[in-house]
Amino acid sequence: MKDSLSQLPREPADRLTKPFIRFLRIEATAGIILLLSTLLALGLANTAWSSSFLALWEMPAGVRVGDIEPYRSLKHWINDGLMTLFFFIIALELKRELVLGELRNPRIAALPIAAALGGMAVPAGLFSLLVGGGPGASGWGTVMSTDTAFVIGCLAVLGSRVPGSLRLFLLSLAIFDDVGAILIVAIGYGEPLNWVALGTAGLGLAVVSGIARLGIRSIPVYFAIGGGIWLAFDASGVHATLAGVILGLMTPARRWVSDTRLHAILDRVIAHPPGDHWSRDTVARSDLHRADVATREALSPIERLEIALHPWVAFMIMPFFALSNAGVPIGDANFDIPLTIAIFAAFVVGKPVGIVLFSFLAVKLRFGTRPDELSWSLLAAGSLLAGIGFTMALFIADLAFEPELLNSVKLGVLGASVISAALGLLALTLLTSTGRR
Repeated sequence: MKDSLSQLPREPADRLTKPFIRFLRIEATAGIILLLSTLLALGLANTAWSSSFLALWEMPAGVRVGDIEPYRSLKHWINDGLMTLFFFIIALELKRELVLGELRNPRIAALPIAAALGGMAVPAGLFSLLVGGGPGASGWGTVMSTDTAFVIGCLAVLGSRVPGSLRLFLLSLAIFDDVGAILIVAIGYGEPLNWVALGTAGLGLAVVSGIARLGIRSIPVYFAIGGGIWLAFDASGVHATLAGVILGLMTPARRWVSDTRLHAILDRVIAHPPGDHWSRDTVARSDLHRADVATREALSPIERLEIALHPWVAFMIMPFFALSNAGVPIGDANFDIPLTIAIFAAFVVGKPVGIVLFSFLAVKLRFGTRPDELSWSLLAAGSLLAGIGFTMALFIADLAFEPELLNSVKLGVLGASVISAALGLLALTLLTSTGRR
């Protein structure tokens, strides 16, 4: 009792802000590791080991199950398989913010949604305008997304000088347009539909919804069914990573055991006197088992899954993605310069223009509200960072462009990411320094 009285009272917001801050910290560190992995891939792709390094990711891999041989390159297993968990985490964070976080207010959520729409539509339009009917015209989806880890990593460089409202705005924007981009992938870059496989995927999603309503809370059960859903989507012609988005949005955001119930259950365990009564079939052991379940279920499934999976995605999957996709042999490659310039301009110019324009329209038309501490100058400076489109840009480029154009696209994406990061950091540094003075 004395210990509890010696602490400040807990507010409901504490339960909401702590997961958000943990997400930001992991993303900031992930941004550093992602940068190092990118530099390593670029370095190895331009050394004497270039051929061996690039051939490694094209090596076929797979297993045989009866007559089924799902063989594909190692890079495709990373892009189609492991990246599903990346989109699953993105969807979990989006749902948590929409249900429990600040974005549960529709007018607050409307601002980053509008900004994300502008940040997708204007770059895609500018890209199409510059490319015209030339090579790679169908790759407009490449310029539509923002890299969450790199953006949060850049904000971490500035530390506490960046207001929390800008962090939330940029994180929400990046998450919304990541989800939008994967929907574009599913619709615009899929293969002819296999309706039987698509129906099987829908049946699997219905099973997930049904067993959730029955009260089954075993995460391994859901992962097993999720694996089957992924296989069905993979065979359906819709990009398999869409399974991660849908399952993430279906994950419950509410916890099963309240604080009051948790304390009551733990009090029963504590009330038992010390002794060797936990190893037998006793009331004490039953109370201990109940306490084990209660402490686990006092966290929502979204938070439990984020805690378990986010570090693996940030520190293993994303570096592998960078290593397998960012290698560009600059010396030996033949670049399509107009295509590279179109990619570069769409990110560096189109992204911030679209974000600021659509944000302004959302506020003026009273669809959304802008926090007082998020000035238009800060929003515009932060929008420069949205031109960092590394992860999703490379992901979509691999689907949208012919192999002979990929190096040109990668050069544009990497160049735009570097310039966008430099411009955004410079603008935010000048603004926050002026504000402090």
